[in-house]
Amino acid sequence: MTSTSILFLFVLIFGVVLGAVFFGFRFLESQKRKKVSQMLQTAGGDAAQVQTKVLIEPEKPMSQALANFLDKFNVVRQLDIHIQQAGMTTSVYNLLIVMVLLLIPGAVVGAMLKAPIYPAVTVAAVAILFAFAPYLYVRRTRTKRLAAFEEQFPEALDFLARAMRAGHAFSISLEMLSDESPQPLGQEFRKVFNEHSLGLPVETALHNLQMRVPLLDVGFFVSAVLLQRETGGNLSEILTKLAVLIRERFKLKGAVKAASAHGRLTGTILTLMPICLMAGLIMVAPGYLQGMVKDSTGRVLIFVCIVLMLIGHMAIKKIVNIKV
Repeated sequence: MTSTSILFLFVLIFGVVLGAVFFGFRFLESQKRKKVSQMLQTAGGDAAQVQTKVLIEPEKPMSQALANFLDKFNVVRQLDIHIQQAGMTTSVYNLLIVMVLLLIPGAVVGAMLKAPIYPAVTVAAVAILFAFAPYLYVRRTRTKRLAAFEEQFPEALDFLARAMRAGHAFSISLEMLSDESPQPLGQEFRKVFNEHSLGLPVETALHNLQMRVPLLDVGFFVSAVLLQRETGGNLSEILTKLAVLIRERFKLKGAVKAASAHGRLTGTILTLMPICLMAGLIMVAPGYLQGMVKDSTGRVLIFVCIVLMLIGHMAIKKIVNIKV
């Protein structure tokens, strides 16, 4: 190997090592920025009672006219709350853009179905269903996350009570709880601790928690803590009794759910039975329903039956959904 080759190899290795060090420092710096951004994310919003300063520049929408139009109907605010409650990091405008873009494949799929009655209505319905799929995913994620938080919450109250009986302050107990708890409970209490550490009053941080986690149990917890701070008392004992109350409420909720299981099953069967019967008739005797489809009155009757089925399903679901 000549001296020129050795020099070239040395320069190449030196460049690779220098590039690796440079990108390593950039990666560590980006991780630190990401951590700070997560800490400032909730403190930068509007507080429940105290107007806080915006610490992070919000993401600019693609169309300011669209943003102003949506703000009039409070759409952006509600979607933003649902995204926060689902624990997602996407923006409202990204979600809206995806929903609008999904209208096109939804319309294509609806046209491919070649519905025998009201094809334009079918195309529009399938397109709207595709468009609302991301929002339904957000709602489902939100429901699962709130259910997981509700299940973990009694243990969190016991943890706070034990930490304060051991002599720790309430804010330090929140930090310990956020470090020791699984997601999503640890993430939410980490936000509470970060907000309080960045200067927000405990009252505002707890009200923000109640906004992000709209559960009855969280409302009890926030009210108990704020009332104890105003009137005094043993907060650890209050949290212990509150944990017992929440567990008893879970037992009652389970009993109500078991008692209403028959009604939920009945509603599902009554909704699916006409659909399955129609699919079976189409498979067994394809021409059986053609006369009704070709007749204008028959098409109206089919459309009315579909609407009445949906109304009946929602009514049964509303009846069996007993709040505890």
